[in-house]
Amino acid sequence: QVQLVESGGGLVQPGGSLTLTCAASGSISSVRIMYWYRQAPGKQRELVASITAGGQTNYGVSVNGRFTISRDNAKNTIYLQMNNLKPEDTAVYYCNANVYTSWHSGDNYWGQGTQVTVSS
Repeated sequence: QVQLVESGGGLVQPGGSLTLTCAASGSISSVRIMYWYRQAPGKQRELVASITAGGQTNYGVSVNGRFTISRDNAKNTIYLQMNNLKPEDTAVYYCNANVYTSWHSGDNYWGQGTQVTVSS
């Protein structure tokens, strides 16, 4: 079993910052590309950012440089640094990872999500 656990969400004022963390654990051979998604109420889940095992990044939503994805391969962990947060950033943020296990390769796993609320 592979588990992804997000943390770091919470309530922040507009203009504030948060850093989200997602840690993968379980019977993992390797973690390949990892993703951050978000889902706001009444909206479909959307890609925020991705990062490969080699550190190549891609941003799926327009955040004007406010968000930065990074990873620590030794810890099978990714981060999302969010600066200058806006109310429209309010959403549940989900981690996803493409994980190789001893019995299967290339399966994607989801975390449970962490709530980010930007409000004054």
